[in-house]
Amino acid sequence: MSGLGITQKNLLEQQWRGQLSEYVTAVAWSVDGCLAVSSAAGEVLLWDGGNGDSRLILGSDDTGEQSIDCLDFSPDGQFLAAGGQDGGVRIWQVKPQLQLITTLNNAPKWVDHLRWSPTGNQLAFSLGRYVQVWEAAEQETIITLPFDLSSVLGMTWHPQGQHLAIAGDQGAKVWDSRNWDDDPYLINMPAASVAIAWSPDGKYLASGNLDLTITVVQWGNPHPWVMRGFPGKIRNLRWSKSMSNTAPLLAASSGEGIVIWKKQTDDRQGWDARVLDLHTEIVQDIAFQPKSLLLASASNDGWICLWQKAKQIAQILNGAPQGFSCLAWHPGGSQLAAGGQNGEVLVWSESQRGKGFG
Repeated sequence: MSGLGITQKNLLEQQWRGQLSEYVTAVAWSVDGCLAVSSAAGEVLLWDGGNGDSRLILGSDDTGEQSIDCLDFSPDGQFLAAGGQDGGVRIWQVKPQLQLITTLNNAPKWVDHLRWSPTGNQLAFSLGRYVQVWEAAEQETIITLPFDLSSVLGMTWHPQGQHLAIAGDQGAKVWDSRNWDDDPYLINMPAASVAIAWSPDGKYLASGNLDLTITVVQWGNPHPWVMRGFPGKIRNLRWSKSMSNTAPLLAASSGEGIVIWKKQTDDRQGWDARVLDLHTEIVQDIAFQPKSLLLASASNDGWICLWQKAKQIAQILNGAPQGFSCLAWHPGGSQLAAGGQNGEVLVWSESQRGKGFG
């Protein structure tokens, strides 16, 4: 198989279904196949894809029914972090056995962004106008980074872990993780940056902005490309796998539509756009299958659409009648998980009737 999509005889099939008591706020996979799911009621559910067991590792009583809004596994699968409305950053050691090792209490701040470095066990998380970085080896916070201009609205690590980009009012600041004390590199924008994403090859940094534009910076080049014409807030930015002869594809969701941007060979020609417009309500999340051009999109309309080569519809999944809220591919690409707005949790895997989609 080419790994660029699925055909009619290689469909995803539902593998597992669970239920939380409220809106699912986040889903995250570990490299080992564990799935973490959080809810607006303050729950965290852990499902082991290897044996199919599931358990609630954080209940609404533990959080006072305050929402858990962000989840992430460390790249080696050893740690799981969760943050939310009560200001707590809870960190579990997942291997060799599950145990809560610390809770970083930051109330009354609300933690709505956290992310492990892709190359090590450093956890970055937002606290209002600041980001702190916690180091697992020392089990302590090693740096506090000030954004100053506004609350932190987005955050992304360089794929090699060399930089941390933080977005908010008037643009983004990029710190060198090898020397946190150096002044950050500034990417100035006329409006607030509300979504930010680094391409897998580390060459491009995309920002979705409050003035309904997308800015794409080629790292090291001070002259960005600007994409315009979006109907509403840019909710998601996702890059495809690295391409051999050009930049990765950039997918952006705004309102009911998804726009796929492809860079032209000549830098002066910029980026061409195509629109994927099957959804009938707001698209809440999008994600490319790892090492593939298969794009999944989740919407308020209760559909998850799989777009072959980010062009044409290959399959429509359902199971959350009141709408989907989030989704995530397993790092190996063999499973897709999604959360629903009424607490549904669903996992699909490649059909045993076909050879899969690589």
